[in-house]
Amino acid sequence: MAVFSLLCAALLCSVVLHAKPTLRKERFVQDPELSKRVHEDNKSFQYDHEAFLGKDEAKTFDQLTPEESKDRLSKIVDRIDGNADGLISTAELKTWIKRVQKRYVYENVAKVWADYDLNKDNKISWDEYKQATYGYYLANPEEFEEATDQFSFKKMLPRDERRFKAADQNGDLAADKEEFTTFLHPEEFDHMRDIVILETLEDIDKNGDGHVDEDEYIADMFAHEDGGPEPDWVKTEREQFSDFRDLNKDGKMDQDEIRHWIMPQDYDHAQAEARHLVYESDQDKDQMLTREEILENWNMFVGSQATNYGEDLTRNHDEL
Repeated sequence: MAVFSLLCAALLCSVVLHAKPTLRKERFVQDPELSKRVHEDNKSFQYDHEAFLGKDEAKTFDQLTPEESKDRLSKIVDRIDGNADGLISTAELKTWIKRVQKRYVYENVAKVWADYDLNKDNKISWDEYKQATYGYYLANPEEFEEATDQFSFKKMLPRDERRFKAADQNGDLAADKEEFTTFLHPEEFDHMRDIVILETLEDIDKNGDGHVDEDEYIADMFAHEDGGPEPDWVKTEREQFSDFRDLNKDGKMDQDEIRHWIMPQDYDHAQAEARHLVYESDQDKDQMLTREEILENWNMFVGSQATNYGEDLTRNHDEL
């Protein structure tokens, strides 16, 4: 343990710069009603770009000229066309979007693995993760005198430990790559959904009563800072809370209602996005997309999770 402590101390200065608690993500399942509103209101197509490419890759495409974007998109269309019939179906687009998202998850883990596997045993123990993420705070608590910093670290450390133990299916407090993937991306794994729901509740439940009331629900997505009237979309969300979120009509959401909100059983994000892209680009309304139809609407796709990034063009199809 002494050797381990010295190793951690030597690496701490570099690791602490990018290691951070598993802070709250956006609610990971986009609501059908909200998804529709974003599609209608956001004429920049940012939602589609991030769904089709992923956030990081969308930024990469933003730097390309229209001609470069179209060229890359044209080559990626060939990869999406699974049966090589020259037409892109909703099913093929859905498959591609899911594949890109899955690849993003595993590549994200690969990028940070070495930062946490400090003893290079191809596992990440809870102690390694805690030291890499919270070591500086634990060793220098006086530097975190701000009440908000203290609260954040004191809250997040036990929360991360709880999630780590839930992901650690064999209970040895050492995560292999699959378990660490589960830890970093719990929303992708069915056995972690209770953790996601609990963390969502904890994020939004500001008064600590174990429920989410309407004001807490709105505050999670809108900060009313200027004291003016609420935007129309906020009024719509209040109606959504009353009509669709608060199922038992007691004025608040419990964990089951939160589950129904962020994990609706009848809603598939990739399917919804694929249908949206087809609907918006299908000029002859045959429910299929040609290369020409996609390129004609290129700005929706590449600036939308299917094209991903330039490295798609250098990979073998089997890798995707």
